[in-house]
Amino acid sequence: MEENQMQLVSDAVDYKGNSADRNTSGGWVAAALILGVEICERLSTMAIVVNLVTYLVGTMHLPSATSSNVSTNFGGTSYMLCLLGGILADTFLTRYWTIVIFAGINAMGTCLLAISTGLPQLRPPACNPAQSNECVEANSLQMGVFSCALYLYGLGLGGIKSSVSGFGTDQFDKNDKKEKQQMASFFDIFYLIINIGTLLAVTVLVYIQDKVGRSWGYGICSVAMLVSAFIFLSGTKKYRYKESPGSPVVQILQVLVAAIRKRNVDFPSNISHLYEDPAQELRLSHTNKLRCLDKAAVITSKDAGISESPTPNPWSLCSVTRVEEVKMLTGLLPIWATTIMFWTVYAQMASFSVQQALTMERSIGNFEIPPASFNVFMIGSIMLTLAIYERLIMPLFRKTRKPQGLTNLQKIGLGLFFSIIAMAAAAFAEMKRLSVAKTKGTTTLTLPVSGFLLLPQFILVGIGDAFIYSGQLDFFITESPRGMKAIGTGLFLTTISLGLFGSSILVEIVRNVTGTNGGHDWLAHRINDGRLDYFYGLLAVLSLINLGLFLVCAKRYKPNPGEVAPRTTDKVNVDVPPKEESA
Repeated sequence: MEENQMQLVSDAVDYKGNSADRNTSGGWVAAALILGVEICERLSTMAIVVNLVTYLVGTMHLPSATSSNVSTNFGGTSYMLCLLGGILADTFLTRYWTIVIFAGINAMGTCLLAISTGLPQLRPPACNPAQSNECVEANSLQMGVFSCALYLYGLGLGGIKSSVSGFGTDQFDKNDKKEKQQMASFFDIFYLIINIGTLLAVTVLVYIQDKVGRSWGYGICSVAMLVSAFIFLSGTKKYRYKESPGSPVVQILQVLVAAIRKRNVDFPSNISHLYEDPAQELRLSHTNKLRCLDKAAVITSKDAGISESPTPNPWSLCSVTRVEEVKMLTGLLPIWATTIMFWTVYAQMASFSVQQALTMERSIGNFEIPPASFNVFMIGSIMLTLAIYERLIMPLFRKTRKPQGLTNLQKIGLGLFFSIIAMAAAAFAEMKRLSVAKTKGTTTLTLPVSGFLLLPQFILVGIGDAFIYSGQLDFFITESPRGMKAIGTGLFLTTISLGLFGSSILVEIVRNVTGTNGGHDWLAHRINDGRLDYFYGLLAVLSLINLGLFLVCAKRYKPNPGEVAPRTTDKVNVDVPPKEESA
């Protein structure tokens, strides 16, 4: 009996609700079934994102800048929906059911995309070569059906991405030494899976879309997601399930609401009069920053009844630890804000850079590289940079006084630096391409200039991505409070989302400023008629300014304090201090 008890996982249950048995649940088998959903999601997402502008420009006949904005708005919305998926998983659904439901929505989205791109009635007629390639832009019905399919897919993406990594780590017991090491390996394999899915998307699926048909490419994605969902369901009896700690977003709102409701209440003369949860295993010490939030922990006459109830209403009274957790998250916001700009630069690789490649020579012998497949050079540089860092640079660090290697903030700074160089290189490459376009005529479909001229911008953004992705993710998770690691991941994902939205906003501003009062539109209807090099130069300058702001914020940032166990002599004062009556 004792031996059987040793095999039980203390904080997890099986599908029947009983304590999970280590021998029959969780582990690598269960994690592999979950990773199957992730690789199919990544495969579909990147196949859609990197090749979206070529369909919008070449088939739907949208203007260059409009196509770019459709692409970045879709990506931004999808990543923002990850927050919704996380709230649903933590508050109403479990991670398991969130993955199941949203995998089905995801497959429906790709299926509708296959129908939308396959039916002739849902796309405009081809351009007329007899009239200087005059093109008819897609009408509202055609764009409406396509957009509906696109955002239905994005909804599914948000639900999957918010839960799949967390449910994967649930399959390992952090209190077991062996499984804790396996959990660390899971993150490495998870990132590897993401890159494998991306490579397959920008090579195999993009080629199928361009050479066989869009509907075939999207149909393959839909079938793959359905198959992975059924495989995921087959592991129901093998998974470990953990109780949701509750949505961190709700916890933050509770502190804010409680502080606002008590905004007219005076602070107690002694901070020991602030409420602290006696059942809290680990506590955070009180700090003097953002003292307005401390009002949420002030005990008033209306809260006197908590002595009779161990669980006061969290919308009117919050513990000091809960308040300090919100303060900790607030301290991350300056770093959060200064990392958004990188993802605005990153957005150009799947939008304007692909449009550049569409107008250039891309042949290697008899094989023509699809324009969206140039992203393979970015993915390759990410994987190569990570390999060089882990295999060559880290061994050198271990011989110094910094065996841990670069800090998270240093990695983020490097990523921002490489984005500046990437945009400068992109501006020079576009100057060369435009000079050829003016010589050969802006209506020339394929310019006599090699598409490999674009490699520096793809490679440099990839190097920056390798540093900033790992640095951001690790920073926001490790610096977030113990009970709010999920919101730390959410903060990271929102930087990507807002960066993509930022690209759309910047495009609209540039179009409105440069295209009015007789000005020369930098982002014209056709890319050859504009000055994309100026736009890239603007991004380089904005990124340089942003790097300066980041360095100031990084220098002023102080790592968050750790949690401490309460002393046995600690007592929670639940009496109402004489001067602390509610105003």
